[in-house]
Amino acid sequence: MIPYGRQDISDEDIRAVVEVLRSDWLTQGPAIERFEADVARYCGAKHAVAVSNATAALHIACLAAGLGQGDRLWTTPNTFLASANCGLYCGAVPDFVDIDKRTYNLDADALETRLRHAQAGNTLPKVVVPVHFAGQSCDMARIGELAARYGFTVIEDASHAIGGSYLGKPVGSCAFSDMSVFSFHPVKIVTTGEGGMVLTNRDDLYEKLKLLRSHGMTRDPRLMDHEPDGPWYYQQIMLGFNYRMTDIQAALGSSQMRRIDEFVARRNDLAGRYDALLADLPLTVPWRRPDTRSALHLYVVRLDLGAIGESHRQVFDALRERGIGVNLHYIPVHTQPYYRRFGFQLGDFPQAEQYYREALSLPMYYGLTDALQDQVVAALREVLQ
Repeated sequence: MIPYGRQDISDEDIRAVVEVLRSDWLTQGPAIERFEADVARYCGAKHAVAVSNATAALHIACLAAGLGQGDRLWTTPNTFLASANCGLYCGAVPDFVDIDKRTYNLDADALETRLRHAQAGNTLPKVVVPVHFAGQSCDMARIGELAARYGFTVIEDASHAIGGSYLGKPVGSCAFSDMSVFSFHPVKIVTTGEGGMVLTNRDDLYEKLKLLRSHGMTRDPRLMDHEPDGPWYYQQIMLGFNYRMTDIQAALGSSQMRRIDEFVARRNDLAGRYDALLADLPLTVPWRRPDTRSALHLYVVRLDLGAIGESHRQVFDALRERGIGVNLHYIPVHTQPYYRRFGFQLGDFPQAEQYYREALSLPMYYGLTDALQDQVVAALREVLQ
């Protein structure tokens, strides 16, 4: 089976992890700060806070933004559940904005329309979470301008997009947002096994994020309500969580960051090959904005099912039977049983729903050779023709 995605672990990665295993620090040690510095420097952000996974990163980002009971969080329906769940964790009310039919990202025009109506009804969101689907940035300049006009916090869910860029700036620079979140799951561009990170340029958010990551606990005398009792002393000054990353994971992440440009370049090469090899088939290849460089976490095609004469499920199953590990990203969040409790139903976000009926994620990862990619294309050609 050729998987849709997988990690690439080098001997250097293994040596970096072994070095930590032989050190005095397995967690809360110097490897964490090195990894945070590596990612912040690469992205051009002032601060970075490493955590156990990207869901934890989204959660503490929402809390740092002050999201709470009865507030509103808007995101896209075409995403993993965590982009909306993070609002529920804070007691907020989730809602969605439909997707752009070319990028499959949150539609900035639809967002502006929704915001105008929400302002009239006094129901504006406190937080908006644009998701850089498949590694391609949303139209962040436009979203940032809307945030300034309507007064919401922007948290970029850049889980797919480390190594990408927008308007010449690295994704994660927070040039048009308050915070950006990365994922380091094994199928992502860079991996730590499991892991996530929040980046920000704001000192106030950085201090909150560090507290929220580790029980709301501090050893900094400046933050305490009285002088410390001694060098052992700490205080819990807010309610936080145990969302820490280990030094083992951070060492792997720092080692992987040395190859990030190589990873992204290969993914873009593979995407270019797919574009050319699939051009005559009854499907639509991904459209990429000219002002972005996608990190190409995913390569998603849309099937012309009318021309193919087979169902979505039949195409999917036929490819799996041929050893091609296709997948589907994503089931629109608002259609999930849990979210239907909030009153969402089919028809609410037609672009995302139509996309779901036609989408197919093809194998896309650094170690995918040209020969393996040719096998994917040959199988797809056989099934579709």
